[in-house]
This record gives sequence, structure tokens and C-alpha cells, in this order.
Amino acid sequence: MNNFTFYSPTYFAFGKGEENHTGEYVKRFGGSKVLLHYGGGSVVRSGLLGRVKESLVNAGIEYLELGGVMPNPRSGLVYTGIERCKSNGIDFVLAVGGGSVIDSAKAIAAGARYDGDFWDFYEGKQVESALKVGTVLTIAAAGSEGSGDSVITKEEGMLKRGTGSDVLRPMFSILNPELTTTLPAYQTACGAVDIMAHVFERYFTNTPEVEVTDRFCEAVLLTMVKEVPRVIQSPDNYEVRANIMWAGMVAHNNLVGVGREQDWSSHVIEHELSALYDCAHGAGLAVVFPAWMTYVMKHDCNRFAQLAVRVWGCSMNFADPEATAKEGIERFKSFLTAIGMPINFKELGAMEEDIPKLAAKIGLKAGETFGSFVPLTTQDVENILKLAL
Repeated sequence: MNNFTFYSPTYFAFGKGEENHTGEYVKRFGGSKVLLHYGGGSVVRSGLLGRVKESLVNAGIEYLELGGVMPNPRSGLVYTGIERCKSNGIDFVLAVGGGSVIDSAKAIAAGARYDGDFWDFYEGKQVESALKVGTVLTIAAAGSEGSGDSVITKEEGMLKRGTGSDVLRPMFSILNPELTTTLPAYQTACGAVDIMAHVFERYFTNTPEVEVTDRFCEAVLLTMVKEVPRVIQSPDNYEVRANIMWAGMVAHNNLVGVGREQDWSSHVIEHELSALYDCAHGAGLAVVFPAWMTYVMKHDCNRFAQLAVRVWGCSMNFADPEATAKEGIERFKSFLTAIGMPINFKELGAMEEDIPKLAAKIGLKAGETFGSFVPLTTQDVENILKLAL
């Protein structure tokens, strides 16, 4: 196990009706004037936004609204939010929605404390200061409610990039599983794949002797394998929604990733798919991950075989662990298909002729690689995407 530091200060309020205490939490964590950030549509129709506003008023918290966040959140709205924060003395950004809203809120929070272009942070500059952020979560998927990460799409060139810093971890996050029961099955499944992908990016490591986090990873994956088909069949099942919602947080606050080298190349590849086609992030990951697994499997067949046995219920073939590894990948693909996810370009709506463009947009120079489990070149990315055809 590698040396590590782990800092996860977010206060979680989990359960029914917790959104009605939003104002109390904002005040508790030092907020006095809030930018209320959200997407639109469902948070308005469901009455959630109204309940949050009422809670803020009851707590004596001033707020300005900024709605309109889109899936794969855009830089244009971030610039608008930064300007509003700076010109109105905002000291707290409250995100009401899913990962896209939370990621946009974090970008605004960082940019509001910075004299330059916030996009600098998404091109490698470290975020050292930010406004405080809180969240009211409506989708179990991105895990942004418990992480210091944010991903934004820049309209100019449609570049999708991420940043991360502990100062971007939310001060508090309200998680009420009831708020996820109205999600369509497809959106629920996309979120589930995102959760599993966050675990996979940590699970596939070159760091030896990480049994405790291996087992943490496998526990989250086993929960998803059990609960996702159940929630597709019974979307109003609170207990199932609760298990999935907490799994989403655990998958990405890095509890399952400490002390081990992490990969993240599949996320980098998928970001170009969702930037170009504006597809759901989870759907793109459902296409990329099995292809990536197939491409890199021989680097460490035993790790793939371990996953196959411990999570997918395969029998270990000690004479041929590669066969067990391949069986695990096939069971993963069958799981994705069973929950309504695409597993190839055709099902996603992607086009073969775009593969060179998708690979090139990652921006690698000659001789550069990315990822750590198996470092990848631009040609490797093209090869992986061809496996996804």
C-alpha cells in the first residue's frame, strides 16, 4: 500500500425530508448570502426548489438564483455565475441537482475567488481557494456531493476537462433518496454505471497488497450488481434507492482509492464522447469500459480474474486465468445490456469516422501517454474505440 493522506470534511445529512433543513446547514457552515444554482425542470416541478428557498428564507439567508445547468455543464454559465458572485458579495454556492449542477457550482466557487480565467484550473492550475459549497443531491451518480472534483465542458472547441482540490469538497451534502424516485430508468442506469466506473478506475491498479481497498471496491460493486436491477423494476423502493445513493458517494470520495495508484484513462476517453455527442456520461462509460478492459486485460489477468470471481460470480480457472478474466468482462457487458445501457458505438449513436477526432481531442503530444494501469497513446485510444464499434 502506498503512503496517502485522506481528508473528507463533508457533513452528510441523509434521509427523508432533510432538504427542509438546508437553510440551517448553510448558516451552520458560515453562509450568509447564497448563489442558488440548479438546472431546472424537475427541481422546479417537484417542488424541491421551493422547499429549499423556503428553508433559506426561514433561516434568514439571502439568495440569488442561477438556473439552467445542462448535462455536461458548460463554461458559459460558469462565467455568468462567477460574475454574479463577485458583483453581489456571494459567500456560499448552493447546488440543487445532480453531478452537473454540483460540478458547475464548484467551478463558480473557484472562479469567484480567482482574478484570472477559471478555465486555468481545468488546464492544470491548482485550486487553492474557493467559496464554500453545499449540495442538495437529486441523482445518485457522479459522487460530486462528496468529492473535490469537478468536470466542465468549454464551448469553444467543446473540450471536457476536470479539476480537483480538497477546497472544492462540499461543506455539507443533503442526500434524500426520495428525491431520486422520479428518475427515468435510463437515467438511473446511467448513474449506476458512473458509480461503478468510479470504482473501476481505482480497482485496476499496479499497486500490490491493497486488500482492504480491494474489498471496499468489491463491496460497492456487489451492491450495485444487486440493487440496480431491483431499482429498475421498482423505482419507488426507498431502501434500494438509499443503498445506491450512499454507494455513489462512497465510490468517489476516495475512501475506496487511498493507498493505491489509480488509472482514470477510461474517463478521459469518455469525456470526448460526451463532449462530441452530448450523451449521458454513464452511457459513454458503458461503451468505453468494456472495450478498455478487453484492450488492457493481459497486463494483469489475475486482477481481472479476481474481479470476475469476487463480483461477477465466475469460477476461477487456475490453469487459464485469462479465460476467467474474459468471462468476467462478458458478464459485465451482459449486466449493462440487462439494465438498458449501450455497449457499442451503434447503440450510443457514435460514428466510426469520428474515432481519430475523438482520440486527437485528448491532446496528447508525440511520445506522451496518460493513464497508469496501462499508459495509453493516441493510437491506443483509437484501438480501444475500434473495439467499441
